[in-house]
Amino acid sequence: MHRVAVGHCFICDRNWPCCLSISRQQNFRSVRSAAHSSKLPVVMTLGTALQHMQEDGCIYLDYNATTPIFPEVAQAMEPYLKLHFGNPSSRHSYGRRCKAAVQTARKQVADMIGAEPEEIFFTSSGTESDHWAIWGARARRQRVSGGHQTPHIITSAIEHPAVVQYLDALQQENFIRCTSVGVNAEGTVDPANVQAAVTDATCLISIMHSNNEVGSLQPIAEIALVARQHKILLHSDAAQSIGKVPVDVQELGVDLLTIVGHKFGAPKGVAALYIRKDVQLGNFFYGGGQEGGRRAGTENVLGIVGLGAAAEIVTKEQALTAAHMAAMRDDLQARLFCAFPQGVARLNGPACSEQRLPNTLSISIKGLRASDLLSSLQDELAASAGAACHSSQQATVSSVLQATQVPAEYAVGTLRLSTGRHTVEQDIVKATELILTYSRQQGVTML
Repeated sequence: MHRVAVGHCFICDRNWPCCLSISRQQNFRSVRSAAHSSKLPVVMTLGTALQHMQEDGCIYLDYNATTPIFPEVAQAMEPYLKLHFGNPSSRHSYGRRCKAAVQTARKQVADMIGAEPEEIFFTSSGTESDHWAIWGARARRQRVSGGHQTPHIITSAIEHPAVVQYLDALQQENFIRCTSVGVNAEGTVDPANVQAAVTDATCLISIMHSNNEVGSLQPIAEIALVARQHKILLHSDAAQSIGKVPVDVQELGVDLLTIVGHKFGAPKGVAALYIRKDVQLGNFFYGGGQEGGRRAGTENVLGIVGLGAAAEIVTKEQALTAAHMAAMRDDLQARLFCAFPQGVARLNGPACSEQRLPNTLSISIKGLRASDLLSSLQDELAASAGAACHSSQQATVSSVLQATQVPAEYAVGTLRLSTGRHTVEQDIVKATELILTYSRQQGVTML
C-alpha cells in the first residue's frame, strides 16, 4: 500500500494507516456485507471510478460543488432525451407518457425524504426553491397582518448566498427585517440563539441542514421545536445533505425543504421544494397550471426524470454511500494530517465525524495559499478553497470561515475536499501526493 510522509495521526497518535481510515473502511465493508446478506438492492457502480473521469486525468474532490450524473440516472433519462418529448399538460399519448414520468419522479423524491407526492414541487434550482420559501413565507405573513407589520425572518451566518443575498436584497427594499444568528467555532447554530431572536413579527426561520464548506450538521429538529412553539414556518436548505445523511421531513419537523438534484447525481437545472401539505404558501411563478397550479412553467421532464432516478438511488443506497464517502474522506484526512507537525494543519468544522457530513474535509494549512495551489494544479486536482487571494497582500476569506473565527493565517490555506459516490482510493493517493508536493515546494513546514 502506498504510504505518505512518516508522521502521527492527530487523533490516535499512530502512524498511518490509523484509526480514522481503518475504522471507516471496516464500517464500509460491514455495511456492504449487510446489504448483500439482507438482499437489499446494491447499485454496482457505487465505489467505482467513472471511465470518463479517469480519462480526463484530473482528480475530482469537489462533490460539494456538483456531482457527475450517475450512470443509472443517465440511463433513466435517455428515453426522454431521444424519444419521449410530449408536453405533460397535453392529453394525447405523448403528453400522458411524460406526465406519468413526472408523477413517478414526484413519488421517488417524496419517498426519499418521507413526504407525500403532493408535497413535492419541482423547480429549476436550489436558488429558486430557497427564494420561493422565503417570499412565500413573507407574503403569507403580509396577508395575515393586513400589511401592517414588516415580516421578520431569522437565518444564520453560514447560509448559502442564495439565502443570504436574497434576504439582504429584500431587507434593503424594506420588504422584511432579518436577524442572522451566529455559530460556534465548529459552525453549528445554537437553538437557544434562534429562540432569542424570535419576535412577534417573525414569519420564517431558514437554517441550512448542513454547511457546504465545513460540513457541520445543524440541529434542525431542535430548531423545529422553537418554530412550533411560536407558530413560525421552518425552512431548511438540504442541498448538501441529500445523498450523504438521512433526511426525513417528519423527523426534522420542517415545513419547507430545498432539494437540489445536481448535488446527488441528477443533472443541473432541476430541483424541488417540499411544502408541508397544510402550509398555505403563495405562488412564486404565475402563468400556467403546472405543479398543481402553484409553480407555472412547462415541466423539465428530462431533468425531473433524472431527479427521480437519483432520489431512488439515495433511498436504496443511503448507508452504503455514506460509509464509502466517509472511508475515502477519512483516509484522505489521515494521510494529510500525518504529513504535518502539530499546529501546521487545522481541521475546520466539527471534530466529531458524526456531526459532520461524511464526505467533507475542510483543512487549513499554515503557510499555504490554497487558491494558488488550486490554480497551479487546476488540470490535476479539482477542489475548492476557503479564501480567494487577489494579490500578494490581500485575501478574501469566506463568510463561513469568518463566522467560525478561523485565524487568518490558516484561512488563506483552507482547502475544501469533498468525496463522493465514485471516489476511489487511487484518487485519494494521488490527491495527497499533489497537495503535499506543492506544500513542500512552497516551504510549508512538514515532517
